[in-house]
Amino acid sequence: MPFVRNVPFFSIMLCMVCGISSAMLPGKIARRLTVMLSLAVAVMNAFLLAHLVSAGESYHYLMGHFEAPWGNELRAGPLEALLAVMMSVVLLLSALGGMRKMGEQVDGKKQNIVCTMLDLMLAATLSMLYTNDLFTGYVFIEIMTLGSCALIMSRQNGRTMVSAMRYMIMSLLGSGMVLIAIMLTYTLTGHLLMENIREAITALYASGQYRTPLTVTIGLFFVGLGIKSALFPFHTWLADAYGYSTPSASAVLSSIVSKAYILLLLKIFVRMVGMDVVRGLHLNDLLFGFGVIAMVMGSLSAMHSHDLRRMVAYSSVAQIGYLFAGMGLGIDAGLVAALYHLMVHSAAKSSLFISSSALADASQGSKRFSDLRGAGKRNPVAGVCFSISAMSLVGIPVLGGFVSKLYFSEAAFAYGGVHMWVLLLALVISTLLNVLYFMKTVITLYRVPQEGRLYEPANHGATATVAMCGFVALNLLMGILAQPIVTILRDGLGLFV
Repeated sequence: MPFVRNVPFFSIMLCMVCGISSAMLPGKIARRLTVMLSLAVAVMNAFLLAHLVSAGESYHYLMGHFEAPWGNELRAGPLEALLAVMMSVVLLLSALGGMRKMGEQVDGKKQNIVCTMLDLMLAATLSMLYTNDLFTGYVFIEIMTLGSCALIMSRQNGRTMVSAMRYMIMSLLGSGMVLIAIMLTYTLTGHLLMENIREAITALYASGQYRTPLTVTIGLFFVGLGIKSALFPFHTWLADAYGYSTPSASAVLSSIVSKAYILLLLKIFVRMVGMDVVRGLHLNDLLFGFGVIAMVMGSLSAMHSHDLRRMVAYSSVAQIGYLFAGMGLGIDAGLVAALYHLMVHSAAKSSLFISSSALADASQGSKRFSDLRGAGKRNPVAGVCFSISAMSLVGIPVLGGFVSKLYFSEAAFAYGGVHMWVLLLALVISTLLNVLYFMKTVITLYRVPQEGRLYEPANHGATATVAMCGFVALNLLMGILAQPIVTILRDGLGLFV
């Protein structure tokens, strides 16, 4: 076996080792270690991606000496490797962009713990991407839950404490549903490895046995992971958790943590259960319905926000709805559109949170729209970063959001019927609402400040400037390189099943 195929295992273990090490290091060194870890993981997985794309194959990595059905496995293909590169790059830029604010908002004695949590977030994301074992996925769900709560509380004020408590309650409710679903899956199939579960479920479905327990089990996976990924109407914890955390925490929670749960759900539906079974039980219609409603309701919630970061947080609900609607079509075109939009949203949402913090700093710390007038001129880099990310999510041509909405439209036409008209209508309504609140914000950033308002110059830091420039480049590349990215996603999805 080529040495490069050890990358999934080495990436996960390196994140775990760095997480343990960060807990024993001073905060400044721990922050640098997190940045170097993200860069190293991105480079390693980029080499693995190049290897798998050239070979045109996927492979299993045996963890230990026991083979299926008793052993634990990792599975890597072009799809997993591409997403691993994307997530590690986003975490790298998010850590860089919020490094200075972390030093200001987090107690100096606890900054190394925040870095430990960031390292564990990356480890959990990679594990959910690469694992072929259902229970291993659950273990890292819990690690990610605890790490997310620690990130929310790291700022330590009254709002973040309440937000973390609300997040913990909702997240544990979702985790409990997932655990019950895993227990039922093991009871029905006798397996925990996904491919073995797939064979058993296919046989059960063909025989007509246990249709109701099977439907309930898949539904529990959907609801449990839907709660954890902030799907409407399970999103009530989201605005406070994202709005009052540190910039790095908000960026990671919105762009990596929520996406990891969605990717695990996609793996469960596509690889473990099989989309034929999902469609046969009409559970894809459940995903589609929730996704379409979220596309509209999330945008409406964002429109009624008077706080910049809460508006950005509520817009995540709408974008997550896109992902579930694409998955709910249950066809390859919808899955590819959802996966590409997942990458676009990860790049855009993290950059919105990082640039929002810099824009607020340029407005005497205020996040209210009335105080943000002219902030784009006071901090040009943050203004450009926010504007490009917002235009990407709106769907301006050349940027990634335009391409993803184009692929969603193609998937709708490919599916046909009522679903086509419902999805196209939701796309139109959601896009118009996106234009209203995102473009209104961009215009506000470049309007003349109100008379009598004086703003002191804010020191934004070199690392934040570098990170925002990196996010600008990432958002542009997502649109410019859309075709090769979609090709890898489509080919990887073919090997993913």
